[in-house]
Amino acid sequence: MIGAVGKERAGGELTARLRLLKALSLAGVLLTALVVLVGAWTRLVDAGLGCPDWPGCYGQLVVPDAERARLHSPDAPLETFKAWVEMGHRYIASALGLLVIALLALGSRLRRVDGYPWRVSVVLLVVILLQGAFGAFTVTLRLWPQVVTLHLLGGLTVLVLFLWLYLRLRRFKQGALTSEGTVAPASPPRRLSSLWGVAIGALVLQLALGGWVSSNYAGIACQGFPTCNGQWWPSMDWSEGFHLTQTVGPNYLHGQLHADARVAIHQGHRLGALLLGLALVLLAARHWKERAMRPWLGGLVGVYGGQLTLGVVNVLLWLPLSLALLHTAGAVALVVLMTLAVWQRRTAAATADEASVQGPGKEWTHG
Repeated sequence: MIGAVGKERAGGELTARLRLLKALSLAGVLLTALVVLVGAWTRLVDAGLGCPDWPGCYGQLVVPDAERARLHSPDAPLETFKAWVEMGHRYIASALGLLVIALLALGSRLRRVDGYPWRVSVVLLVVILLQGAFGAFTVTLRLWPQVVTLHLLGGLTVLVLFLWLYLRLRRFKQGALTSEGTVAPASPPRRLSSLWGVAIGALVLQLALGGWVSSNYAGIACQGFPTCNGQWWPSMDWSEGFHLTQTVGPNYLHGQLHADARVAIHQGHRLGALLLGLALVLLAARHWKERAMRPWLGGLVGVYGGQLTLGVVNVLLWLPLSLALLHTAGAVALVVLMTLAVWQRRTAAATADEASVQGPGKEWTHG
């Protein structure tokens, strides 16, 4: 009797702990999305160097007054609004680090339980630490485009890891509790086909190109659509536009590249959009007979269409702040939907739709 009560209590504690872990990981997804959007806003209002040092602001943990700022950095006059925007971004990003530490602390007792995503939690902490370093380099290297672009990709990687952790925890929580208070292991995941690899690669490439456009201030290098500056193939300097080993400094606020290099970057982003669209349409067509995949693949194609529209309108209206932020939000939505689509494809049990596709007695191997 005592043993049964002990097992029941252990099972209740495990359930409560998993519920909290799941809630924290979902909060991490939402908070990371907010950090990415606030980071985009920080750049769009030219506040990336609102504080000339790191991690403080003019040597303080909060934005100081103009006199203290002048004494600390006489060559960097204080702009209070931009300084608070930058510090607000840092405060929110720091909260992510605390959230990951809490996840590790709560999950430490479960790290040896079969199926618990302990490695995902550890990788998440490592990526968060790297993001902190990139945040520092963004300031100390004066918005060097390579670092700014990697910082964006790192933020989206954190988003994917938080979401993947949440999905793993939800699956782990829904598993059958054994008599020992652990969770029965799930069936092995499916392998993804090469088409999935192409689609994921095209999305990552387009995100990187978007970051490169933004960090080099090439968003309105092309005027007009579908032509660029009145030409289908304008004068472009691809070698300079994508010179990834360029020297550092002194300051990349508003960019340093000449017009033809920025046009090449902008056109590269447009071409990347065409590649991504083709990959997503092919992926949706390939798996449309699978009912469980339709919401995610349809969402991907739909959000891509919205992103394409926003991109065109941003060019025609000269990059208004609200639409530029919506374009970043669309990129976040694409990452979330692709992650959910991959999860659904890898973990869902075979459906009746799939059975009708593969035919009787044939094993599903397409991926």
